[in-house]
Amino acid sequence: MTVKSLYARSTALHASIRRVAVVLFSAVTVIGVFSAPAQAGSFSSSLSGVGPNFESNRWSESSSATTTTIKFTGCSSDLSSVNVTLAKDINNLPDSYYVRASFTQCFASSTSVSTGNWSDHGAGKYYFIVNDGGVGGSRVSVKKTVASW
Repeated sequence: MTVKSLYARSTALHASIRRVAVVLFSAVTVIGVFSAPAQAGSFSSSLSGVGPNFESNRWSESSSATTTTIKFTGCSSDLSSVNVTLAKDINNLPDSYYVRASFTQCFASSTSVSTGNWSDHGAGKYYFIVNDGGVGGSRVSVKKTVASW
């Protein structure tokens, strides 16, 4: 074998490796584009002494496949739990209410978190309600709330 034929084989091998790298990079890019979430979003806030039936800000979810997660960090109240209900804002009709979550862990410390998850509830405008139905005159404060979808 001559030096010229080794060089030709080496050049051909480098070209093949480059083609494989381009194909793999393209495949990874295409998979990444199609696996990205549709329209993810979130907002955070805090609550200070809110009473029963307090309603959060509204947000829009554009996909019916979205899971909504609500987290409360550092809760305080004269109660040991806070009920959180996800609601769908429906124009000119009664709103839809989803399963109520009872948050207790967030009362353990100022950094403890309670989490509720709701899935498959359709696109639309949503909000959460604190202690819907009223629990006496109890008020609740939450160091940080996060709603994500």
